[in-house]
Formats: sequence, C-alpha cells, structure tokens
Amino acid sequence: MGTWSRRFAIALLALLSLATSSCQREPSVTYAPELGEIMSATQMRHIKLWFAGQAGNWPLAAYELDELEEGFDDVVKFHPIHKDAPAPISELLPQMTANPLKELDRAISAKDSRQFVAAFDALTGACNACHQAVNFGFNVVTRPTANPYTNQKFEIQQ
Repeated sequence: MGTWSRRFAIALLALLSLATSSCQREPSVTYAPELGEIMSATQMRHIKLWFAGQAGNWPLAAYELDELEEGFDDVVKFHPIHKDAPAPISELLPQMTANPLKELDRAISAKDSRQFVAAFDALTGACNACHQAVNFGFNVVTRPTANPYTNQKFEIQQ
C-alpha cells in the first residue's frame, strides 16, 4: 500500500470512528415525568386499590399499594418543591401519607375489609390535606363510585 493510500485509510478510519462515537453519546437531557403525569398515575392506582380491596383481591391490593408508594417516591424524587407550593412537597407528602399507607398495608395483610375501608379513607383524606397544603385544594380526591377499568377483573380468579 502506498503512502497516499495509507494516509487515506487512516483518515477514513478516524472519520468513521468520530462519526460512530457521536452516534453513541448519551442524551444530554434526562427525562423526568411531570408532576401531573405522576399524579394521574397515582389517581389510577388509588382507583384500582379501592376496587381490589372491595373485591377482596388482597394480592392485587398489595400490588396497587406498592405501586402507589412508588409513585409517591417519584413525586419526592422528581418534584421535591413545586412552584405553587408554599412548603416542600418532599416534606409534606411523606408526613401526610406515611401513617395511612402503613394502615393500608396492615389491612391488606390482615385481609380485613373493614380496616381496609378506614385506611383507604384516611389515605384519601391525607391526599386532600396535601393538596390543600400545596395550594391544589381545588383537586379533591374521593372514593371511586364507578369502575373506569372495564377491561380488568378485580375479583380473584379461580
């Protein structure tokens, strides 16, 4: 191979290396879900938790409770403060929900429907208190009255 060919080959390899390395870079922006997105998923979990508990499907209720807690963790992680909140969400949310979440876990573990209803209502009240505390009191959460998930069975299947 001549000198010119060797230089051309080296230059071509350098150019290809540069081109492929730029294609493999990590994105400079990491996605973080908006607070509204997390809260919409939280509302879905809240609804599903209710219907699972009402149906006595304790494994599904435990799953939905765990998912609900993960969503709360995401709120604290991605939105520790919010532009409209006078106090940090990262402090308010855990303070207001810790006890109702523990009570729900106890009710689900005990498979106690009456205890479940009381704990669910306490969690719903905690959600509303948190909304009030962060100036989102216009967003009032209640017990679900109709199942929007007509494509899911909440009763335990045999």
